[in-house]
Amino acid sequence: MVPLLALSALALLPLQDAPDPARISETDAIECRISVPDYNGFALSLGEADGIAQARHWKKIDSANPFLSEYELPGPITVAGTYRTTRIAFSANAILAILDVADPAPIARAENVPNAMDSDPMIEDLARTSGRRYAEVAAEMKFRKFLGERIVKDVTEPAKGEEFGTHMVVARSISNATSHPGKTLYGCSYRMEILDKDGKPL
Repeated sequence: MVPLLALSALALLPLQDAPDPARISETDAIECRISVPDYNGFALSLGEADGIAQARHWKKIDSANPFLSEYELPGPITVAGTYRTTRIAFSANAILAILDVADPAPIARAENVPNAMDSDPMIEDLARTSGRRYAEVAAEMKFRKFLGERIVKDVTEPAKGEEFGTHMVVARSISNATSHPGKTLYGCSYRMEILDKDGKPL
């Protein structure tokens, strides 16, 4: 699953900026250690007959989430310090390690990633209005959504002459999903906008 924008963006970049997918490590991509153009080339190579998925012996697996394209790796990788996994996934603009961690909060705290979907205020309100204890209300919630990111790099390069400008954002991403119970999705998103001479997105 690769965004069409990635393909059009790469086509508009100067030729010398074209990435070499073979030199990109999936661990580096997950850990936000590569550039947006490099990631786009890496992700676009997935669908090629001789692309990185085949060359690295990744096994495509069915996903319970229609927004994720999942692979089983031939051996484990280590991310977020000490967490090992053989499952990774690609979304529209991100690569994610699928970790056997039920609660994303400890990893998120270590990565300084806040939860944009924090349910604590709602639980506190329900407890207050119902006269019940917080723990009792919280226990009834079978799934507590976590969705957060932290911007790692935000770079804008204005258009020069006949070349288009770019706005590129690299962000640490941590989340969970009902499609993957007991799992934490840990990775990095790579976003690119092509800018016209006035700095406006095309």
